[in-house]
Amino acid sequence: MTNIQELSSRLKLSYIRDNAETLIGEARQTQQDYADFLQNLLLREVERRTENTITRRIKDAKFPIKKYLVDFDRAKYDKAFTPKFKELETLEFIDNKENIILIGTPGAGKTHYATALGIAACMKGKSVLFASVPNLIVELKEAMSQNQLGIYSRKFERYNLVILDELGYVSFDKAGCELLFNLLSNRHGKGSIVITTNLAFEQWENLFKDPVLTGAIIDRLAHKAHVLDISREQGGRFEETIAWMSNKKLSENDDAD
Repeated sequence: MTNIQELSSRLKLSYIRDNAETLIGEARQTQQDYADFLQNLLLREVERRTENTITRRIKDAKFPIKKYLVDFDRAKYDKAFTPKFKELETLEFIDNKENIILIGTPGAGKTHYATALGIAACMKGKSVLFASVPNLIVELKEAMSQNQLGIYSRKFERYNLVILDELGYVSFDKAGCELLFNLLSNRHGKGSIVITTNLAFEQWENLFKDPVLTGAIIDRLAHKAHVLDISREQGGRFEETIAWMSNKKLSENDDAD
């Protein structure tokens, strides 16, 4: 068995290295023929590698929290969105290098849906990056100060999907606006972008402070884009707050009794 473990390690077959003895025992008990045993052995090795690859892609994407499509409550939204949700969840927009712009009030579910699409993409073998827009601006300025902006931009362009969260919560100075514009312009047509924002397009000028630059950024992002305003009268965070307050009031009443 030691030889199997050593050879498996040299070949980087981690599942076989860790489980060969157990699998051989199972094969003897079930009287598997050689072909079935070998196929089962290799299949489990492939499954291990696939799981490890998905785990690494999700980690490399830098999601701040894991959210999944199965947990996204579509019933809270207008039924008119149902066909669009189904279309986007095929992930064909990534293959077509199309963008998604999710507009909505705080708590509307924008970040959840964007993250869930990103994790689904990782599970399909796509390279993904998640970044909040304020943090992205900071990283761009740091890269520029270290003369690494070209390297940063080329890496940014190679992702199959980039998710930019929270556009609109923090305004930028002129340098930040120009850096973001150049980054998005260089990526244009090379890969998909998902933007989450609390601002409608007509409000973006308040963020970028320059009508020409604002128009150019919207032009880059809205080209071949799916634009969804998923605002709800009462966002998810509002509903959670109401539930928390109700539970707190019940707890206080119980204590008073």
